[in-house]
Amino acid sequence: MLIFMIVTTIVILQRIFELFIAKRNERQMLQLGAYEVGASHYPFMILLHVSFFISLIVEVIVFERTISPLFLPLFIIFLLVQSLRIWCLSSLGMYWNTKIIVLPGAQIVKKGPYVFLKHPNYFVVCCEIIILPIMFQAYFTAIVFTLLNFIMLSIRIPIEEKALMEATNYEYVFNKKIQHHS
Repeated sequence: MLIFMIVTTIVILQRIFELFIAKRNERQMLQLGAYEVGASHYPFMILLHVSFFISLIVEVIVFERTISPLFLPLFIIFLLVQSLRIWCLSSLGMYWNTKIIVLPGAQIVKKGPYVFLKHPNYFVVCCEIIILPIMFQAYFTAIVFTLLNFIMLSIRIPIEEKALMEATNYEYVFNKKIQHHS
């Protein structure tokens, strides 16, 4: 239980720290003329992530879940995923945010993990939502929130990509071909 409390507390503190980074980046971007899109789904995304941690904590404590027999390899993978998270944040710099903040005319960042994946930060979140609960045998939380996260991303990613295509060089950078009909 002590390991669970330590790991979960660190991850929650990390998320809170990231919200401060996101707010700072949002202020910088807005000063440069950026705007937010997809604001209507953002409260649901926050609710999803807060509920994830509540579910994880309740499942582990109430149902007395124990550390997985595969804890060590899962924890190593989790640490690698955290490294990828940091790489995402540092690669995007002021463009990283928990909201969809678009700066018209900005050049899309295609460095770091963004060379290999269009949305590596979403990949990180998907991995965390699966790995963290499984480390403590909280399978209900892993399954339910993986499904909920996929639903959220199926809404969020198209909104983000559409906004980036309209306002930046996103289409060119990722070689997207859009048919224009007259």
